[in-house]
Amino acid sequence: MGLLDFQSLQAQPNWDDLSAKLDNSQKKLGTDIVVLIWNKDSLIFKREMGDFNTKTQVPIASCSKWLTAALVMKIVEEGKISLDDPVVNYIPEFGKYFKSYITLRQCLSHTTGITDEDRILKNMAERRKMESLEEEVNSIAARKIRANPGTDFWYGGVGLNIAGRVLEVVTKKRFDVLIKTKLLNPLGMRRTSFTNLNGGPVNPSGGALSNADDYMRFQTMLLNNGKINGVQFLSAESIEELRKIQTEGLPVRYAPKTAQGFQYASGAWVIEGKNGLADALTSPGLFGTWPVVDYCNGYSSLVLVKNLITEDRADIHQEIRQLITKQLTNRCQ
Repeated sequence: MGLLDFQSLQAQPNWDDLSAKLDNSQKKLGTDIVVLIWNKDSLIFKREMGDFNTKTQVPIASCSKWLTAALVMKIVEEGKISLDDPVVNYIPEFGKYFKSYITLRQCLSHTTGITDEDRILKNMAERRKMESLEEEVNSIAARKIRANPGTDFWYGGVGLNIAGRVLEVVTKKRFDVLIKTKLLNPLGMRRTSFTNLNGGPVNPSGGALSNADDYMRFQTMLLNNGKINGVQFLSAESIEELRKIQTEGLPVRYAPKTAQGFQYASGAWVIEGKNGLADALTSPGLFGTWPVVDYCNGYSSLVLVKNLITEDRADIHQEIRQLITKQLTNRCQ
């Protein structure tokens, strides 16, 4: 019996403070909110507010990055790629523009050194003019190098989209089809899709639609060391790889204000960590979805809304996390 199991026998969590916080936050977060909390394989809190329920499908923006990083690890497990492979091995275009040293690992951690944009709406308009992920990534290859790969951090969409294109090359499948067959369907995420119906190429860094039930299945798999329903979906080694802090000691050239002060792993921000390994991870989306996997305290939480994240809303999400952790603390050191 683990410590969390022992604690749960002693006292059930009291969610009154959390429920009050959600009620008081609707003005800022929006009236439509879904909150789920899982402890290992058990649902321990569920709240559906306004018109949202756990099956409501919404754009999840950068929460997509975590899914893409997990898919990369699935293909690594199949022996088709390695995280330290140079991207040029699969996309020769990078060699033409003197970018032969960029690796997949750097793509997953926003350390490619390629000039990126933080002007999201401008990027979305430019992407709609392109017909495929291949076209987009070839255009990324032609951009200026801002810094040597692996020497600084700039959060954006460049790296994860390069990684998505590498997966297309090695599997000979479109990214949206590949992630559905290799990740979404096996995890039972039937209402999650990267298929783009609005024009432009598929977007591995921010193009997914999902709902709370689906995304929590993914989070639960991560929390349980790669297992879901007793089946090992990703190896324990892959989960550890996804938890490795990749940006320690690197200068941060750009990070959204909502994540400043965090380190970065692969596809997810490090909320807490030590000895090079994340104890808690998050991958919030611009439109307000905020997932947390807390390995230290043994829980996974998800707040799903549809409202742009701002600094004050990010503060509310942090306060929500503190209320959850207060009830489930494992006092891990």
